[in-house]
Amino acid sequence: MPPPAPRSGPRPARLPTPLTGVVPPLCTPLTPDGRVDTRSLAALTTRLVGAGVSGLFVLGSSGEAAYLTDAQRRTVVETVIEAAGGRPVLAGAIDMTTARVVEHARTAWSLGADAIVATAPFYTRTHPAEIADHFTRVRDGADLPLFAYDIPMAVHTKLPLDTVLTLARDGVLAGLKDSSGEDGALRRLLVRVRAQVPDFSVLTGSELTVDGALLAGAHGVVPGLGNVDPHGYVRLYEHAAAGRWREAAAEQDRLAALFALTDAGDPAVMGRNSSALGAFKAALHLQGVIDCPATAPPQLPLDEAAVGTVRRCLEEAGLL
Repeated sequence: MPPPAPRSGPRPARLPTPLTGVVPPLCTPLTPDGRVDTRSLAALTTRLVGAGVSGLFVLGSSGEAAYLTDAQRRTVVETVIEAAGGRPVLAGAIDMTTARVVEHARTAWSLGADAIVATAPFYTRTHPAEIADHFTRVRDGADLPLFAYDIPMAVHTKLPLDTVLTLARDGVLAGLKDSSGEDGALRRLLVRVRAQVPDFSVLTGSELTVDGALLAGAHGVVPGLGNVDPHGYVRLYEHAAAGRWREAAAEQDRLAALFALTDAGDPAVMGRNSSALGAFKAALHLQGVIDCPATAPPQLPLDEAAVGTVRRCLEEAGLL
């Protein structure tokens, strides 16, 4: 079955090859009763575009994609594309099986997204050959550039280096978001990408080691903390692109200190995800960007003391 026809009106700008720069994974603001807060989401999008980001990634981990219904996912993609002003929008199509990922990808295609981001299948264990077939079917199912999302913490599979390179050479994958936390594996990938597929985009998902990844040859960063301080990550990237590595390191140090806000939640009463996403949203609420800091259940909200910690982190960073 062919993908549905795209909506009327102009599509966003085509994706650069390779994609470079800062591509924040947008948080998904929610109302107190759990609906997508489209006003706040549009405001967040406008803020990030104004900060000079290169693109926008919706429905990733920071966007709580795993907690949203299909209808809510569609609302997120529609809202961000409308507010992005032509800035490239990458849409997450993250789900357990190939068939469901293809459905999400086709929906994003029909709404005008510029690219798709997908993980390996999860829930069941998969062989590298099955992972390669999965990405090939997703790419064939929606005629858009496809980025692999390497996040073994969530899907329990580390994307094999040779599989990624083969898919890149074959034109199945346009890029990779590396959230593996394995700096050595990332460095090995970058060495081989430069030699074999120089147009393949490698983006680091680590907020804390961006300067090192860029020095090693990464093309950009997808920082969850970029929701809170997009200007800081744009400055970091611009310093690195200009070869101002001392200034890049200083900006990275400042952002590393700010990242302490993700530890605001009490680990005795909530999970790491609740603490980090709750902190991002609390920060955006304190900054007046979103109307409500709610996260999707069963994640737990930050208590008053934790929000106070987030406030102090913002004040120390000069963001309040």
